[in-house]
Amino acid sequence: MIDAAHPDRVAVVTGAAGGLGGAIATRLAADGFTVVATDLTLAAAETVSSEIIRLDKRAFALELNVGDDDSIKAFFEALDARVGRCDVLVNNAGIAGLHSFTEFPLDHFRRIMEVNVTGPLALAQQAALRMRPFGWGRIVNIASVSGIRAGAGRTGYGTSKTAMIGLTRQMAIELAEYGITANAVAPGPVETTLTRQHSAEARNAYLRQVPMKRYGLPEEIAAAVAFFASRESSFITGQTLSVDGGFVAAGILDA
Repeated sequence: MIDAAHPDRVAVVTGAAGGLGGAIATRLAADGFTVVATDLTLAAAETVSSEIIRLDKRAFALELNVGDDDSIKAFFEALDARVGRCDVLVNNAGIAGLHSFTEFPLDHFRRIMEVNVTGPLALAQQAALRMRPFGWGRIVNIASVSGIRAGAGRTGYGTSKTAMIGLTRQMAIELAEYGITANAVAPGPVETTLTRQHSAEARNAYLRQVPMKRYGLPEEIAAAVAFFASRESSFITGQTLSVDGGFVAAGILDA
């Protein structure tokens, strides 16, 4: 729960219309934040904010394309006009695409980096400027186990998530003096609409390396985000927490 002395804290969640983003937005709203649900279209973001409001919590929707500078500028102008603050930023939006290393299209690689790294950097810069006057802020970046362990076909996605982990550390050391923390959550395979389309072969490839022998739930990732967004995490910054059923820790599992 957030500090009762600050009941008006605002949490921005990018890519909120996805399964993971929706779970994060819903959890932060349950913890007492006013949630700003963002996505590529206002209609998509409103599907999440409407559900949160139906649960008698506070939320509203704004359109945001994290890979577009003009969209980021317009978003913060709208946010300033609506609430005038940003206390928590969750950089969840991202894109991917599987290609073999030698065949990876360079234009697609550049686009992945723009959306998954440059966009979150620009958002965090603007969010930090709005956190600084209050002497308190939380930036939570959604990385991935693909940023810790390489995976076939993930030249773009994996590299972007490795960069996100490094960017998180950079944010942490430069923003600490202002009472702003920056941490990352690195999900393993998670049950979402997208991953339900995994082939049996792909699913089994993951499960062979996950000691818990299952995919995670969006709510389990959201719980880690909620901790980093809370006052209980006040002396933790620059860290990456893998929420992955043991995937990163695993070596040989079959003796």
